[in-house]
Formats: sequence, structure tokens, C-alpha cells
Amino acid sequence: MRIISGKFKSRRLEVPKNITARPTTDFAKESLFNLLNNRISFDDIDMLDLFAGTGSIGFEFISRGAKRVVSIELEDIQCRFIKKVCNELKIDNLTLIKANVFKFLLSCNTQYDVVFADAPYQTENIAEIPDLIFSRNLLKDEGLLVVEHSAAFDFSNHPHFSEHRNYGNVNFTFFE
Repeated sequence: MRIISGKFKSRRLEVPKNITARPTTDFAKESLFNLLNNRISFDDIDMLDLFAGTGSIGFEFISRGAKRVVSIELEDIQCRFIKKVCNELKIDNLTLIKANVFKFLLSCNTQYDVVFADAPYQTENIAEIPDLIFSRNLLKDEGLLVVEHSAAFDFSNHPHFSEHRNYGNVNFTFFE
């Protein structure tokens, strides 16, 4: 896994072989951030990373100047890896919360500039994520929700749907 741009540009992070997350491919991540570069300014934003996995997306936001990243991850091995990387890179503006994402969202009252959700593809209630984000008012004005998902989901009829992009087996849907 590598960080594409920013102060940690080209930094390679060795992901443990026994990690249970499905990291976003470098190709899909680079394509996503090319799109985001045209939509947002990374400086001083607050970002929520749901189903953080390896932390790759959150680390990319930190590297590009995000003020704060809150990463939600349930699995111990992924949490240990995220903590290890934060220690190695001396990252102090990433808060890791070990929690079930859906329970976290029901109790969250903080607004974010960007929310990124990359649920395991077999998660049955992935379609609920946009509704939870918008019903809980978790995006700031002009905020952006990005959901990474399999081709099995079509969010184009959601009232906050903005755009859909496909990169191989990786799909990103944007909501505003």
C-alpha cells in the first residue's frame, strides 16, 4: 500500500498478510483522489473514514493536509495496523475509534467536510449508509459523501446522488 500525494508522498506501508480488510487498489485510490482534487480543498478539512480497514484513505487525507481524520474500524488487526502507521509517521490528527460503524453513526453528532465509507462488499445494509449520514446531518454545508461499493449497488435514485464512477471492480458513488 502506498500514499499517493502530499507530505507522505510515495511512502510505502507494509500491510500485514493476515489483515482481513480489502484495501482500495492504488489505481482506484489515485483515480478517486484525482476526482476529489477537482471538488474539494484538502487543507483544514474534517474527514470521517467509515470501515477504515488499513486506514489508507484516511492516511491519504492526512498526507494532503486534512485538519482531522476520524477513522472507524471494528477489527483488532486493522486497528493495530492503523495505530502502528500513526506512530511510524508521527500522525497526531487521526482519531481511531474501535466501533461498529452503524452503531457509531446512530450516536454521532459531529459534522464533517467529507465522509468516506468503504464497507466490506458483503455488508447487507450498505444501502443504509447514505440515509444514515443525511438523516443524522453529518455533513457540513457543501460536504461530500463517497461510498465505495461493488457493482451490485445502484444509488442513482438516491435524492442526494451526485455522481458514480467505476474503476474495474471498484465503484465510487458521490452524494452531496
